[in-house]
Amino acid sequence: MKARLLRLLRAVADAFWVLPAAIILLLAGLALLVVEAQDLDALPSWAPQGWIYGGGDTGARTLLGAIASSTIGVAGTVFSIPIAALTLASSQMGPRLLGAFMRDRGNQLTLGVLLGTFGYCLLVLRSVRGGEDEAFVPALGVTVGLGLAGACTGLLIWFIHHVASRMNVGVVIDLVYRDLLAHMRRLAPESLAPVPADPIDWTAATPVAARRSGYLQQLDADSLVRWAHDRDCVVRLLRRPGQFVMAGAPVALVCGQAEGADDAVWQAIALSGQSGSPADLTFPVGQLVEVAVRALSPGVNDPRTAISVLDHLGAALAWLVPRHLDRDVRERDGVVRVRLHPLGYAELADAMFDLIRENAGGSPSVLLHMLAILTGVASVEPCSARRDILRRKGREVHDEGQAAFVNPCDRDALAAHWRDFLAAAADGDQNRRDSDTNTTRPRGSATMGS
Repeated sequence: MKARLLRLLRAVADAFWVLPAAIILLLAGLALLVVEAQDLDALPSWAPQGWIYGGGDTGARTLLGAIASSTIGVAGTVFSIPIAALTLASSQMGPRLLGAFMRDRGNQLTLGVLLGTFGYCLLVLRSVRGGEDEAFVPALGVTVGLGLAGACTGLLIWFIHHVASRMNVGVVIDLVYRDLLAHMRRLAPESLAPVPADPIDWTAATPVAARRSGYLQQLDADSLVRWAHDRDCVVRLLRRPGQFVMAGAPVALVCGQAEGADDAVWQAIALSGQSGSPADLTFPVGQLVEVAVRALSPGVNDPRTAISVLDHLGAALAWLVPRHLDRDVRERDGVVRVRLHPLGYAELADAMFDLIRENAGGSPSVLLHMLAILTGVASVEPCSARRDILRRKGREVHDEGQAAFVNPCDRDALAAHWRDFLAAAADGDQNRRDSDTNTTRPRGSATMGS
């Protein structure tokens, strides 16, 4: 149940309408408040009298009507143009990046203030009364409306700059890279206790089948640990957040008393029809890779964008050097109760480089730069298991270049980059051996990439 609640809260937080709706309600409440304050003759004493609106009912109606009509018109026009431009830009950067526009707080704030000002002016306008006996002009309300009109003007100028800059592919790559680092900070701690060995023979375990298909978006491991502890059993999940689960396929294994396991597992997970999860490190990686792959397509042919993506992917791997990927066990009272299905370093490296390598055969500059990036990461990576994975990725890039390069100059450059890669890997191994002789390696550090 907690997993479904977290999925709902995330959907609400990412929804485009939540913040604008809150601003509209806030400004509607402000309109009622200033009108009531004027009606009760409770204007604030600190308000400068020279700044308060001093015209009649006709002028108040004209001002409020002009502000209301302008803001609703600007809101419709301003937001239709960027959406059309983003639709065209998605053909180059990928449709999944449109979600960043929907989640952008600046875009939501702009729409909320424009529509909220429209609603504010309508509510204040309805209180304006003419005539000699019952005349009422909400002077404070009109003054606040003029202030909101000025704020909308400034916000409109900022919004145009904001949207124009967000359509730049370099800015998009940097934003997704920051999102990737945020995921890594949550999922890759700097210190990690040794992972207990798994002595269980899972071939005889009871499988738990998924009730429906969808992407695993949220996982409540704590509730699953409590359930397994109460029944003295061990649960092993076969899917991690972000992966697709098919109806009827096993999603978990239970070793021990399996009564009620189906309900317990199903209550601990939440599925969605769309990919992406706060615990899925490959989702922002896939967004970066999609930008690079589309840049390498014949219709776009922009290798510089692919090179920029490789720079950011290499920086992410270098940032991960002192950190571990998420633990694959959850314990209770020192006993392992749940074994997760974590993302390994090899899977992360495959997600980063395979699709780009497969689509870069006709672009020697991209393959050579990929090999240079792997050389840089291998030179700073002390973990032998991770270095073996990087060697495999370097070999794949080298073999791809050997098969694709026709120009002798490109082949010579590939050979030079390959020698640099092997030399960097060899130097790193020697540095690691020297370090091992001087310091005691913590238990479990050899598996930091798992």
